Amino acid sequence: MTTDESAENRHRRAAEDDPAHWLAPTDLLDLEDVKVLLRARSLTQLCKSEREKALAIYGYVKRLPFSRQFKLRLRGPRKVLEAGCGDALDKVGLLVALLRIVEIPARIRHMELPGEILRGLISRTAPTARPVAEVWLGGTWLATDTYIFDAAYMAAARYRLQEQGWECGYGIHKAGDSIWGGLGNAFLVGEAIAAAHMKPVASGVFEDPAAFIATPEYRLTHVIHSNLKVLSLRKVIRSLRDEAMSGTPKSY
Repeated sequence: MTTDESAENRHRRAAEDDPAHWLAPTDLLDLEDVKVLLRARSLTQLCKSEREKALAIYGYVKRLPFSRQFKLRLRGPRKVLEAGCGDALDKVGLLVALLRIVEIPARIRHMELPGEILRGLISRTAPTARPVAEVWLGGTWLATDTYIFDAAYMAAARYRLQEQGWECGYGIHKAGDSIWGGLGNAFLVGEAIAAAHMKPVASGVFEDPAAFIATPEYRLTHVIHSNLKVLSLRKVIRSLRDEAMSGTPKSY
């Protein structure tokens, strides 16, 4: 029995190690949706390499304003496109779907961040699960969470960190990356913090946001508390955007 289970696990892991495993649609990620297909093709039609395609798609998703909305279920890529904004789960689902449509393997990696990373956004912080996008480029998996926050949010958040003398907060670290260049990893919290808090590939990679939130680390209480915090989160995000629009924040 044990031998059979081990063989089954080895077969599953071998399949997951194959980049082609991460090109498939899921119940949540409909890769044949016409609106999503057209978006993927319009973004990449002039691209000459896989890296250019990946960066075109990444740039589009990153530019979507980060927002938090009340929701009782996950939104698929089409719904996120129609909304024109989204949170981390919305945006990573759209990113993965668009990449898979243009035949670039993509998946979600689990990172469990210390609570202080979110101070400023919420009043009472606790460790939080963050979906990291992993993209197969140049024969290796490259990881980033910088798709989450758009440029206006990032500028205001960096300004707030400097103003308050904090190392981290608002979902970022002052030494973290703002953008991903498609040549290596890039993390909002920096390489060292990300490496210390990423789950191993064997137990921490997922095909879509639905699989991500089905893990024990992302419990139902996390979803409930997230909805309870939406009003306060939206207030902080709106304040950051107001600062960005007024010209108060600076880019660093």
